[in-house]
Amino acid sequence: MTDVTSDTEAGKAAVSGAGTVDDGLVAELVTRAQAGGVKLTGEGGLLQQLTKRLLESALEGELTDHLGHEPGERAEGGRENYRNGHRSKRVITESGPVEIAVPRDRAGSFEPQLVKKRQRRLGGVDEMVLSLSAKGLTHGEISAYLAEVYGAEISKSTISTITDSVMAGMSEWQNRPLDTVYPVVFIDCVNVKVRDGQVANRPVYMAVAVTAEGQRDILGLWIGDGGEGAKYWLQVLTEIKNRGAADVLMLVCDGLTGLPDAVNTVWPATIVQTCVVHLLRNSFRYAARQDWEKIAKALRPVYTAPTEDASLERFVEFTDAWGGKYPAIVRLWEAAWAEFVPFLRFDVEIRKIVCTTNAIESINARIRKAVRARGHFPTDQAALKCVYLAVMSLDPTGTGRKRWTMRWKAALQAFDITFDGRLTAGRR
Repeated sequence: MTDVTSDTEAGKAAVSGAGTVDDGLVAELVTRAQAGGVKLTGEGGLLQQLTKRLLESALEGELTDHLGHEPGERAEGGRENYRNGHRSKRVITESGPVEIAVPRDRAGSFEPQLVKKRQRRLGGVDEMVLSLSAKGLTHGEISAYLAEVYGAEISKSTISTITDSVMAGMSEWQNRPLDTVYPVVFIDCVNVKVRDGQVANRPVYMAVAVTAEGQRDILGLWIGDGGEGAKYWLQVLTEIKNRGAADVLMLVCDGLTGLPDAVNTVWPATIVQTCVVHLLRNSFRYAARQDWEKIAKALRPVYTAPTEDASLERFVEFTDAWGGKYPAIVRLWEAAWAEFVPFLRFDVEIRKIVCTTNAIESINARIRKAVRARGHFPTDQAALKCVYLAVMSLDPTGTGRKRWTMRWKAALQAFDITFDGRLTAGRR
């Protein structure tokens, strides 16, 4: 393996130009490593040794730029600063821990940028830790995973420090300015368990908007101190307005008592729409399992009716058929009727979009997966950090964003017509 590890020039030449890989040289290195009985990955593997060589080569290049002359040359103009040997440093990389020789200058003024002073991990390692944390792994599980797969010993306190580094970004994200107008805002909350003397539920409030261009925009995350309530939602919505959201055409929610008044206190012209899917789910709670299919079939004409009057007629028919057996379902729909019927005034493009909070439920599912894996959290801040990481890791490839935008194109045109140009006016 001597020829593989010592052939630095071959390792450098394997990457020629910005982002261009010489496949021939890479294949040659792999062949020579395999012939010498050297594994490609893991401790002492080819990938780890190439990482070492490339890091050291890049650091030498940085020092050359700093000094202004090549190795062996003295600086012009009488300056006496020149190379002054190396110091050993252990760096954790995505290929595992690597011992590198960091060059020094005589004046001690060299500040390397690729591997900074006192830096012990490359950026890819931090990103990996954040990604694993977003998937719900505990700090102990992440530490064990890195030790098993990469041979990297990273303590739980270090992992906590890495994840804490996102808090500044979270604060900036949480307070960023918002668009002037949103066609639709979906709101919901997810409960997390926090150990505060004893383990108790804490609601994490979330607002997801559709922009005037049809893109998804998560407006923020807020953690409450009790059950979900309209009073706290009033604070959240007021904050959203204060950050620049002067108008919201429709707000879709799960039918929380008192929420319409809170919404209209902030945006008087906003139409509050109860999620039909939530109404159906809540209806099934009052019915025997064997009647679910029949009730769903009987309620379908109510929420697919062409007009509000037709919907009321179908609901009367449902009451006659099922009111005697399940009066609680009738009372549930009667209580939610004022917030259920608004979307019946609109055409099918708007109806399909606003009759459900599925747009936010998919995000909630990802959050619940991450939270469930962690069990409970020591503080509210730790819970909020976990939720934030889960939200930020959504749709890493961007394909979901494209589907979302395509889905909303027809609806946005309908919104602009239905709401008398408020959407267009807000774009200016």
